[in-house]
Amino acid sequence: MRKPRSAGVSEKSRARSREITAVTWRKKIDRKYPTANGQKTVSTGTLAAVKKRLIVGITGATGAIYGIGLLRALKEVSGWESHLVLTDAGVLNVWHEHKMKRKEVERLADFAHHPKDIAATIASGSFVTEGMVIAPCSMKTLAGVAHAYADDLVSRAADVVLKERRRLVLVPRETPLNLAHLRNMVAVTEMGGIVMPPMPAFYANPKSIDDLVNHTLGRILDLFGVSTGKVKRWQGMKGSAAQEE
Repeated sequence: MRKPRSAGVSEKSRARSREITAVTWRKKIDRKYPTANGQKTVSTGTLAAVKKRLIVGITGATGAIYGIGLLRALKEVSGWESHLVLTDAGVLNVWHEHKMKRKEVERLADFAHHPKDIAATIASGSFVTEGMVIAPCSMKTLAGVAHAYADDLVSRAADVVLKERRRLVLVPRETPLNLAHLRNMVAVTEMGGIVMPPMPAFYANPKSIDDLVNHTLGRILDLFGVSTGKVKRWQGMKGSAAQEE
């Protein structure tokens, strides 16, 4: 009587055979279904982990330092890729405040999209992202998002994030606010967006403008589960004014 083919084969050999089969199938799948939309991956030693994507919009309001700071912070965090949309008004403001040209800002991002490229990947809900931050967010852009008036890639990408029920964070830089501004903020909030004005946190005892900016950037990234280590978090008050007297 013939012995089965598996007879005499060690468990180690079987495990190796299964591993070779799995690798072969994975290669076939990779050839048939290439990584979607050019999405980068991070090698973990076994399977490739997909990078998380965050869209960053920089518009013409003052405070370009917030958008630039977000791009720099994401470069320092593994497992994330940034998609930048810098508007024409944003270019003017970046030059005025930082003496940086469009190309210099775009090099800070993993991918840069032209604001008029309405056919860009981030204009579709099928292109999966973790969400979007518009920092700074002008009142014009706020109005466009609030009323789903997607006349450029920034407002279209924001519209996609909202319709896909992903996280949208607007960092408006305007003061004082008129009734239209306030109503637009309410509309975005009712649709699921987060309006986060860059309010300084003085409880952290900032020593410089960078301290103020970094705290705000850290709090923005907190909303996406990204820890930068740059936030001086509240640990409770030690002592009290009454005890000091």
